[in-house]
Amino acid sequence: MYTRILVPLEHSEYDDAIITHVRELALHSKASVVFIHVADGWAARNQHQLVLSESAEMKDDREYIEAQADVLEESGLSVECILAGGDPATEIAAAVIREKCDLVAMSTHGHKGVQDIIRGSVANEVRHRVTVPVLMVRGVPRRLRQV
Repeated sequence: MYTRILVPLEHSEYDDAIITHVRELALHSKASVVFIHVADGWAARNQHQLVLSESAEMKDDREYIEAQADVLEESGLSVECILAGGDPATEIAAAVIREKCDLVAMSTHGHKGVQDIIRGSVANEVRHRVTVPVLMVRGVPRRLRQV
């Protein structure tokens, strides 16, 4: 079904939903997984142009996605990690092509109306920019989850 799944992670509790879902999908499909986190701080957006070293935030982001990869690898999955910098939708769309992914799987916050206008929706932008299927799973903050 799928051979390579790109999973944008935002380094928040909303990631839990998509990681759980992708683990099962990738095991079923025998697909490899590519985690990407797009750091969007000033250092991340200008790292390559100004030849900056990784900021503390970027190092923390890298450790986070690598730790998430370790969890999936324990299930027998092949997982790669990418830490990008810049506009999230642009970087995710570019990674789909560069990494030869045939599915993007991402969590969403479930904003509605005005919240999407104020905060924007990376998921919405991504689905308009890529030509592969986009799976969106609504994340739920830990404090609101049923026990």
